Amino acid sequence: MSGGRRTARILVTGGSGQVGEALTRTLAPLGEVYAPGRAGLDLTSAASIREVVRDYAPSWVVNAAAHTAVDKAESEPELALAINAAAPAVLAEEAKRLGAVVLHFSTDYVFDGTKRTPYVETDETNPLSVYGSSKLVGENALGVSGGAHMIFRTSWVFGATGKNFLLSILRLAREREHLRIVADQHGAPTWSFDLARMTAHVIARMEAAATDAATSVEEAVRPLSGVYHATGTGETTWFGFAAAAITELRARRPDTRLATLEAITTAEYPTPAQRPLNSRLDCSKLEHVLGWRMPEWKESLALAMDDVAL
Repeated sequence: MSGGRRTARILVTGGSGQVGEALTRTLAPLGEVYAPGRAGLDLTSAASIREVVRDYAPSWVVNAAAHTAVDKAESEPELALAINAAAPAVLAEEAKRLGAVVLHFSTDYVFDGTKRTPYVETDETNPLSVYGSSKLVGENALGVSGGAHMIFRTSWVFGATGKNFLLSILRLAREREHLRIVADQHGAPTWSFDLARMTAHVIARMEAAATDAATSVEEAVRPLSGVYHATGTGETTWFGFAAAAITELRARRPDTRLATLEAITTAEYPTPAQRPLNSRLDCSKLEHVLGWRMPEWKESLALAMDDVAL
């Protein structure tokens, strides 16, 4: 396999989501990318998942699909488990049968947020919500599958499309005079395109390693299988994120009247699902093992704002 660069066959699930859309665009130069919509891939159906994977026969399965409505998951746990837990298990099983690699996105919500410093991959998990619990079951399914895989835990994902905190704040800042934003939950906003670029880097790096070693990508990835943390560099609160977003908006729309912000506590803004107060993730393993450092979140926010329809 030393005769040149080979072409990857990449299956992306959740292609219509903000991360999936970024992946589909960013991974295209690496080979053939197939990102079926919900009509073509029903993640609540094991039969549908098996059919798609077997028909396409990918070398990489990038699972960006998830039930991410955190509060809604509390009232529909069966659906959350089907998409976040059962589907990754089937994807892992089918990928192993093909000799493919699974790259899977997970979440900071697998932790309870009581640690005072950033979480590392080996810290004990203790999710506080149905969403977090379902994502942890999905992680564990990949871990015991026996197939080559990498799990990327991320947090506070934002982008110019889809449903996310950034777009909500930009809309509400123009619609209302005053916004009350939680200021005691700490984490790192992560741009969807930064996750996509990280994924492209990992695939290209592993394809090159497999070529150099005259082996399969599965064998190249297997020794590196496991969990990695991948969030924007730096940290803030939801209040800090909102303030930065409004600052960017004001710079672009100086004549637009925008809401003032008030910092509040989590207790003052109760939600059906409990959130971790500390969502900070240590991403040094990603840099040391896979050679990728996530960009600083404020720099990524400024870049993302250039794509937002204002």
